[in-house]
Formats: sequence, structure tokens, C-alpha cells
Amino acid sequence: MEAGARARHDPMSAAKSGQTGPSPKPGVLEIAPYVGGRSAVAGAARTFKLSSNEGALGASPKAVAAFTAAAPALERYPDGSVHVLRDAIGAAYGLDPARIVCGNGSDELLTMLANAYLRPGDEVLFSRHAFLVYRIATLANSATPVVVPEKDLRVDVDAMLAAMTAKTRLVYLANPNNPTGSYLTVEEVRRLHAGLPAGALLVIDAAYAEYVRRNDYAPGIEMVAEFDNVVMTRTFSKIYGLAGLRVGWAFCPAAVADVLNRVRGPFNVSTPAQQAAAAALQDRAHVEAAIAHNEKWRGWVTQEIRGLGLRVDDSVANFVLIHFPETKGRTARDADAFLTARGVILRGVESYGLGQCLRMTIGPEEDCRAAVAGLRAFVEAR
Repeated sequence: MEAGARARHDPMSAAKSGQTGPSPKPGVLEIAPYVGGRSAVAGAARTFKLSSNEGALGASPKAVAAFTAAAPALERYPDGSVHVLRDAIGAAYGLDPARIVCGNGSDELLTMLANAYLRPGDEVLFSRHAFLVYRIATLANSATPVVVPEKDLRVDVDAMLAAMTAKTRLVYLANPNNPTGSYLTVEEVRRLHAGLPAGALLVIDAAYAEYVRRNDYAPGIEMVAEFDNVVMTRTFSKIYGLAGLRVGWAFCPAAVADVLNRVRGPFNVSTPAQQAAAAALQDRAHVEAAIAHNEKWRGWVTQEIRGLGLRVDDSVANFVLIHFPETKGRTARDADAFLTARGVILRGVESYGLGQCLRMTIGPEEDCRAAVAGLRAFVEAR
């Protein structure tokens, strides 16, 4: 409910219409399938893909070497315990590996939490412009999404607290948030947590945590260590440049880790993915270079596009949200079509309720310059 949930699917209506096949459980047919960012433009001589928030510097050479080294043993099943990667994560962050659960991207972990804890009739809170997977996981479990309005494209803690009820089971918090690039401070997250009803779980999705350079931000590790109803998820798809391998991890209370290990697939992280991710953690120089690149080019992109007269929100992640007017010929859709014709692919975010915006990844220097040049040509042609 968007407070406004769509009408529930009625299995009986299918029977009345003569349909004889099986009907999915309530909620499934309300799901709008997830559509990722485009990756190619037909006929374009050169494509600049800035639609999926992928790491600008790619994978660490150490990760690539580890991936390649795993090739001779592809006939073997992966280590189901993922102990090499869990140990590497534990060493990197000073965490107990027993409380770390790895998955096929953090998406799988976010979904596993819903699968394990949601019952029909439960409510799941998330903000208006949050990651689409939260709604999908909620509806797939016949639970009710409670979509809370944001304030100035930031999660509104007061509104989130006011929306909580005795039925609240999960609260998903993307921090930083995609696609807005905004974040909540440590104090704000703690205030949100303090208002959770009994039996509810706060899930902090910190996919972009490594990019944040703010003293008042924390990804959630300390809160997981302190409370038994907080989980933090992370990914290797962004700053580590391993999106193609699909590796994520969650730091959980011991009881939650036990639950997730009971419901996850027995070999849900491939051997090459485990080895590459563990090696990526060892290459701190590569991560620092990626952070420095993002800081430089996010600032440059923001300044250049604002100089064109377009609104760009402040962002702490590896992307920016660009706003366009609703004037015919100058809309986000018009800009998207214009840029696509030049081989520049940004991400339309209508599905996030931001139809007047495009999201731009901070990619390699050449890609950033091509996108800004395309936007300049678009503005000057109108």
C-alpha cells in the first residue's frame, strides 16, 4: 500500500475465466518485472554505458587473476560454506565469519530475508524512491508493501516511524539510496531503529557504502553488532567491479545468519566468484583509486551539468540524478532519446516514480565527458 496497494490477485477469477493451470500465490501477479539498465545501442559505433552504476575502474587485476586461476576446476561444486570469502570479509572488517552469509549478489540476500521472515498479512516498509527489489520480494511473499513518501528525495524518518504498525515485519533502508544518491546519518538510522515494533527487522542495504566520504555516515556494522534485529547487506558489484559474477554478503545477528543458512541454496556462490571477491578485498590500492576517481568525476559531472541549467542533486554514491523540465522537447524522455542516438546510455527512472529524471553512473573519464557533451548538445539544440 502506498499507502495504496493494488488490488490483490484473486485465484478464483482465473478459475471462473476457464484457466486450468496453476495460479501463483497472492501478490505475485502484482509484481512489475525488474528491468535493468540498457547495455547497447543498435547501430552505434561507440557505446557509453552509464545506466547500471557499475564500477568505473573495473575489477582489480588480482580479482581477475583469481577468477582465471579457478578455471581448471570448473567441474567441481563450489565450497558450500563459502569459508574462503567469509574469512576474507571477516579479516577485512574485523567481523565474525560465522555471522556473515554470502549470496548471488545482495539482491539474493534481500530476497532471502523476505522469504524467511514474511507471512501473508505482514507489512514491509520502504521509502518512495527505494530499490525496486524491496517491492518485488514483498509481493512475492504475499505481504503488503507500505511505501512511505520521501522529503526532498531523502528518506523521511518521521514518516517511516508514523507508518509502522504491529504488522510491520521488515523495514528496508537503502543507505545510500538508489537512485537519489541521498543518505541518512548514523543518528537518523538509530532513531529509525528505535521505533521498530517488536518482531520487526531493519535491513540496511549499503550497496554503495564504499563511495561515501561523510563523517556522519556509517554502513551499519556497529548496529548489527549491537542489536539482534538489524541486518546489513553489501555487494561486490559496485566499487569492486564484479557485477558480472554476482557476489553479495550480509552481516547478521547469529540467529538471523542461522535462518539464512537454512533457506539459501547449497552452492549459491560459484567458485570463481568466491575466489575473485576474496582477492578483490586484498587490493586496497585499487579500491582507493576507485574512490578517488569517483570523487573527482562526480564533482566534475555535477558542476558541468548544473552549468547547463539542469538540476543535479547532491550524491554520495557513484551516480547522479539529473532532473529535466516537463516542457515538450526538453523532457527526460527527450533527453534519453537524444543521448541514446549518440551512444550514451543513461537510466530512465520512471519505475522509481521519477519520470522527470535520468540517472547517470560516474563511469570512466571518456564516458563522463561523452555524456556531458551529449547533454550540452541536447540543451543547446532546444
